[in-house]
Amino acid sequence: MADSDHWWRPDRHADRRPFLLARGRVVAAIREFFIARDFVEVETPALQVSPGNETHLHAFRTELRDQNGAAATRYLHTSPEFACKKLLAAGEPRLFALAKVFRNGERTALHHPEFTLLEWYRAQAGYEAVMADAAALLAATAEAAGCAMLRWRGRTADPRAEPERLTLAEAFARYAGLDLFACLGDPAAPDRDGFAAAAVDGGIRVAPDDTWSDVFTRVLVERIEPNLGMDRPTVLCEYPVCEAALARPKPSDPRVAERFELYACGVELANAFGELTDAAEQRRRFEADMAEKQRLYGERYPIDEDFLAAVAAMPPASGIALGLDRLVMLLTGAERIEQVLWAPVADLP
Repeated sequence: MADSDHWWRPDRHADRRPFLLARGRVVAAIREFFIARDFVEVETPALQVSPGNETHLHAFRTELRDQNGAAATRYLHTSPEFACKKLLAAGEPRLFALAKVFRNGERTALHHPEFTLLEWYRAQAGYEAVMADAAALLAATAEAAGCAMLRWRGRTADPRAEPERLTLAEAFARYAGLDLFACLGDPAAPDRDGFAAAAVDGGIRVAPDDTWSDVFTRVLVERIEPNLGMDRPTVLCEYPVCEAALARPKPSDPRVAERFELYACGVELANAFGELTDAAEQRRRFEADMAEKQRLYGERYPIDEDFLAAVAAMPPASGIALGLDRLVMLLTGAERIEQVLWAPVADLP
């Protein structure tokens, strides 16, 4: 490691310290925000039976031993979601967590292998309630950070402005010239070939082995995300149900799910769900995602049976995960995530 790469050098720390002090003010404002709304702060264990069952997230694996030397595989969680939902099942009506989480193979200006997720959940509330929370939280944290405008690579957004609300179907039509529902076909068996052909006609590169989800992600990343959260934040909502992860279908339109993402300056800040409470459907989704993970990466993660039991006992609820570090970056104008981390993880040699 070159001498200039040591984050703890006094000159480098001095450059980062204003960002870090702002981070502290933001964290304090977050706690004040939720406590004022009758949320309880919870702490969740990082060591889990399953790190989560999303196809493209890669976890850190370790080994748990007992006093007799017996061992079992465990994982560092990629999100505190499973534990938080178990607490919903236990009877907590409103909760939030500031959790260190771990994702392997992710290191860019906006990604770090260890980072902080702010998650909060409301029992007996629709996902519009956490949309309102997110908008109010942006304004509160901007006040704490002394931020007039969120900034990222020359783009700006007003953290106090009411967010634009945009459905995926509207975004596909506006920014990619595509009819999302025509590209979807049967939500239970999406029309991959039809979608691929429409995407290619629109100038999107499609590989022969791309799935429907791969094409969807490419359109989202290349054509839609760069246009979101300009001048004011954007709430991108009503994802196709096949991209629903842990979200429930929307009662008024079962083709889409109660899922939204919050964007500012083209950066994804948060991902939210009207939470799925059908344990059988949740198992089906996990198994499908792990089969795809096995196909793509040659590995799969176990399903947490205790979590599925909790899903069946959960009340109706909505929840959201917000990347604290990214929020601090946009509030302070930092260019890389390491600038807002007190002690970044050492990179590969």
